[in-house]
Amino acid sequence: MSVQMEDTVDAVLDAVASATPDIRGGLVGRRSYQDTENESGERQLAADVYADRLLEERLGAIDGVAEYASEEREGVVDVGEGDADVDGALAVAVDPLDGSSNLKSNNAMGTILAVYDASIPARGRDLVASAFVLYGPITTMTVARDGEVVEYEVVDGDRRVRDADVTIPDDPVVYGFGGRVPDWHDDFEAYVREIEQELKLRYGGAMIADVNQVVEYGGVFAYPSLESAPDGKLRLQFEGNPIGHIVETAGGASSDGTRSLLDVEPDGDVHQRVPLHVGNEALIDRLEAALD
Repeated sequence: MSVQMEDTVDAVLDAVASATPDIRGGLVGRRSYQDTENESGERQLAADVYADRLLEERLGAIDGVAEYASEEREGVVDVGEGDADVDGALAVAVDPLDGSSNLKSNNAMGTILAVYDASIPARGRDLVASAFVLYGPITTMTVARDGEVVEYEVVDGDRRVRDADVTIPDDPVVYGFGGRVPDWHDDFEAYVREIEQELKLRYGGAMIADVNQVVEYGGVFAYPSLESAPDGKLRLQFEGNPIGHIVETAGGASSDGTRSLLDVEPDGDVHQRVPLHVGNEALIDRLEAALD
């Protein structure tokens, strides 16, 4: 990665970190649904729209960022000069408020960031950095970059290193699976019945919180293909690629059921969905074998 690109990545990460107090503070008074849906057909909270607009403003102002894409928008927004796959400029994709349905009950949620050295939609292998912010009792930011994962505590918008070498523990402890049980395919349900005899259930309705538990304690998280949604629920550009990148960089594995999420080819739809399974490599290997 060139020095210029490194500087742009630094600026992007700093911009997201500095936005966290405003995003977190902006949740108050924005817990109601609007009369709009995002491009994935989900009703938008006022907080979703607020976080999206704030991040577009902050990230779009960075020299070296050419494109901005968000789960809350129909398409990619050109925010700078140059092309994301030509002039050393980068493209950013965000889920501004992952788990925003938890806002009504005041449970955890987060922000997901993907930084691509390619125009969006892009492959996971085109990522130069990825991150997620968790708005829990403490605001933390977990960043995958240059082959390492670092966890920061974010205080007043500044990143402070908590763990400079995040790796998923070898001995898994927790699991969490999304979707309604009657909607699971039989082969996935059989896998679940094995896992629930071995690990502890941790599922909170916000993927970031559930994945963070897997990164911290070891285990497996999945939002699989469903009878009603064969392609899964989560979006490749905003969730599958960055989460797969973080987990794999931390020594774990990711899969769409047959291959790494980072190897899934984009089909041209910015809101392309994908089954998502991440966790300890042995658990993901078992899952892929179960789904064969």
